[in-house]
Amino acid sequence: MQDNTRGSLFMILAMAAFAIEDMFIKAASVLMPTGLVLALFGLGGTLLFALLTKQRGEQIFHPALLSKPILLRALSEVTGRLFFTLAITLTPLSSASAILQATPLVVVLGAALLFGENVGLKRWLAIMVGFVGVLMIIRPGLEGFTPASIFAVIGMLGFAGRDLATRAAPPVLSNMQLGVYGFFVLIPTGLALLIYSGEALHVDPDASLQIAGSVLFGVIAYNALTIAMRTGDVSVVTPFRYTRLIFALLLGIFVFSETPDGMMLLGGLLIVVSGSYTVLNNHRAVSTSKA
Repeated sequence: MQDNTRGSLFMILAMAAFAIEDMFIKAASVLMPTGLVLALFGLGGTLLFALLTKQRGEQIFHPALLSKPILLRALSEVTGRLFFTLAITLTPLSSASAILQATPLVVVLGAALLFGENVGLKRWLAIMVGFVGVLMIIRPGLEGFTPASIFAVIGMLGFAGRDLATRAAPPVLSNMQLGVYGFFVLIPTGLALLIYSGEALHVDPDASLQIAGSVLFGVIAYNALTIAMRTGDVSVVTPFRYTRLIFALLLGIFVFSETPDGMMLLGGLLIVVSGSYTVLNNHRAVSTSKA
């Protein structure tokens, strides 16, 4: 099997697993307080990634943990996970997932502003088109506007910040170590949300199984994503990230009986097209500069 085909298949696997992870979290949040779900999800992910880290013979608590990029990454992880969890809990999974697809556009924008990367006029236009797609899904000031959809936007910005901070993270830290830290910060975050909401603490057996499923599929997704990004050409593999929206739409329709409307579907299409163009254009620019 060619590297590009193998990398693309692993990317599709990762996106399917991420969508299933979101499905389990949304379902668990119906049965248990969202803060408790987030804390247990963080605990499960921390333990699994800690085991994987130890298997590789790496330190779980590396001194680089206290470096500025890692602290910023932790803050961004908290923001992304907290608000996206609230988004998929309070709004349709399909629309929240569509907004999440704008993350690569924000990463490109952040790379230009923070790292001085060159972004041409065409990519700026693509970013603007993608943001128009986000506005079409949110519909501020129009009938059908759901205030809770803003949580998806904040979550998306948090995940973009996490990706940017990861680029600046000390190279001595492995993906497994970053996974430990990323999940660990969710434990106090979830507990803080539980205290803030004032909801009664109760553990539901069915929700516990769903949380276990979300952790399992989250780890599968993370590992598949790592393999995908290390296999084949980035320009071929990366656009398959947008298959997550397809899986989210299917799960939203068949599991949660959601009915995405034309505006949401068109907005999602604009985000996917603009994001794919930005990725491909960026790869061509990098290849040209190296030639």
